[in-house]
Amino acid sequence: MHSQEIIVGLDIGTTKICVIVGKKNEFGKIEVLGMGKTDSLGVNRGVVRNINDTTEAIKIAVAEAEAKSGVEIHEVYVGIAGQHIKSLQHRGLRVREDGEEEITYEDIDKMIEDMHKLALPPGEKIIHVLPEEFIVDGESEIKSPVGMCGSRLEANFHVITGQILHIQNIYRCVQKAGLAVADLILEPIASASAALSEEEKEAGIAMVDIGGGTSDVAIFQDGILRHTAVIPLGGNIITEDIKEGCMIMKKQAELLKVRFGSALALDQHENEIVSIPGLRGREPKEISIKNLAHIIQARVEEMMEHMAYEIKCSGYEKKLIGGIVVTGGGAQLRYINHLTQFVTGTDARTGYPTEHLADTPLEDLKMPMYSTAIGLIVVGFNELERKALSKGGLKAEISDNSSAPKFEEKMTFLKSWLKKGKEWLEEEDVDFND
Repeated sequence: MHSQEIIVGLDIGTTKICVIVGKKNEFGKIEVLGMGKTDSLGVNRGVVRNINDTTEAIKIAVAEAEAKSGVEIHEVYVGIAGQHIKSLQHRGLRVREDGEEEITYEDIDKMIEDMHKLALPPGEKIIHVLPEEFIVDGESEIKSPVGMCGSRLEANFHVITGQILHIQNIYRCVQKAGLAVADLILEPIASASAALSEEEKEAGIAMVDIGGGTSDVAIFQDGILRHTAVIPLGGNIITEDIKEGCMIMKKQAELLKVRFGSALALDQHENEIVSIPGLRGREPKEISIKNLAHIIQARVEEMMEHMAYEIKCSGYEKKLIGGIVVTGGGAQLRYINHLTQFVTGTDARTGYPTEHLADTPLEDLKMPMYSTAIGLIVVGFNELERKALSKGGLKAEISDNSSAPKFEEKMTFLKSWLKKGKEWLEEEDVDFND
């Protein structure tokens, strides 16, 4: 992979459309070159509802990112979410002609290709095929069989599907904005790549990405994605509750949530009041911060109960050593970790997209709401590296390494070392019989 390779992530969210341009620095961290962001008008609950509005928003965000980064954008890695996303488990089998030959990345790629031919219900399409574990000649629990020998290669796959209509709508919006889709990536996979460490994925962890329209759940164990789910509740429904409960405008409800919102009502004082300007000369409206917190807490509790149910269904409830990580825009709500811990009985922390991010003057980028966009860049680079490995680029690099000591050099060094040892023994006249 070329060191100056540039990858662009496009997050088409319910509340915002975000474009981030990034490259890898010499330390393997993502260096952000520029970012563009605009309000999302044509997206509802994670899916495109208006092609033209979404296309225009993408164009605005791309133009801003190009201006700030100085990079002309042609290709983007795009996130996909929404309640239409489903996942299933399936086993694949490949019988190899020569069991003495080493298993290669090509063998795995062919198994993944076979999975893409699975018969699905009408209107559905496979987005991702993720290997969970391999079985080589009956030997199970193998993470990577590359380099092993065997004639019968089996694998358990996590297959993620989505509705063709919604997938096509994303492609149509991106193409209408004058761009090409490099790859379509499930948003919780992207967010997890940005907010979780490899150690956490290995230990066992549940990630909850609270977006504007939906909340995504991704569960990892032994470094493998084990379970994904989409909860049809997000930050926007909290705003709607505040709007109706306090009888104010949506814009005011959103501001109240962001500035004064809390996921725990117990922590708030009874006498704290916020004054909201009235409409057209009407009297200002006074809203109790405690009442506001009660409205928010009721909805967040419901979201967390859904999440706890998904964790239980996954079968990994007792294996989450790393606990729960809450990311996305909703993770910026005060005391959300405390409420998550209270509802689920599991440790919780906020997931910031800084795991693979180089130091940046753009402090906003370190906020949980950018986990998906930064994660898309991380996944993009991982894909490039995987393709390079599949082509055998790494093997060639190792074999052509001229700085590696040659066999003859090693033998010469060994002989001279043995000779010196013999001379020392003779000089000292060591008698081992004493």
